[in-house]
Amino acid sequence: MRQAPGEALPSGRAQVLFVGGASGTGKTSVAFEVSALLSRARIAHALVDGDNLDASYPDPGESDRDWFTTTNLAKVWETYRAAGQRRLVYVNTVSVLETVELATAVDSDAEVVAVLLGATESSVRDRLRQREQGSELDVHLERSVARRAELELRAPEWVTRLDTTGRTVEQVAADVVALTGWSTARTAETDPTVWV
Repeated sequence: MRQAPGEALPSGRAQVLFVGGASGTGKTSVAFEVSALLSRARIAHALVDGDNLDASYPDPGESDRDWFTTTNLAKVWETYRAAGQRRLVYVNTVSVLETVELATAVDSDAEVVAVLLGATESSVRDRLRQREQGSELDVHLERSVARRAELELRAPEWVTRLDTTGRTVEQVAADVVALTGWSTARTAETDPTVWV
């Protein structure tokens, strides 16, 4: 389908990719690389880092955090949808535990793919050392180990698990894009200049 500049993208139910994982598993880097791969393939999408949806100080408190996040996501998605988007890449540590609530905030009939990234403790430690300085390193390490166990235990069986240990961001992102099936939209369109 061709579209003129400014013309809305094809309508249809939303497609949502959730990328989750404990600190140091590479989820944010992978999500941004997924977006880069999709952009290069001219596959239309929006990218939202869920950490930004409840970043409020003082924070809303644990009892209101889910409401805060889903309300903000619904508002942000409304704007993306008005611009013609129907695909969303959403990254957040616990997104794979909240797929129903988050997907409903986007579209109650959304197609959902969820990926839980993992890595060995030594790999996580090395990655966190590269980005964290000072006293926060130990806090992040402890939190990551605890969160990893929780995610493995609580994530639904249908959520795809990918180990990022020893793999490049590009390799993991390519696997994630393949899981979505979104690249098949590109192969159906013969004109590579058209966004699908």
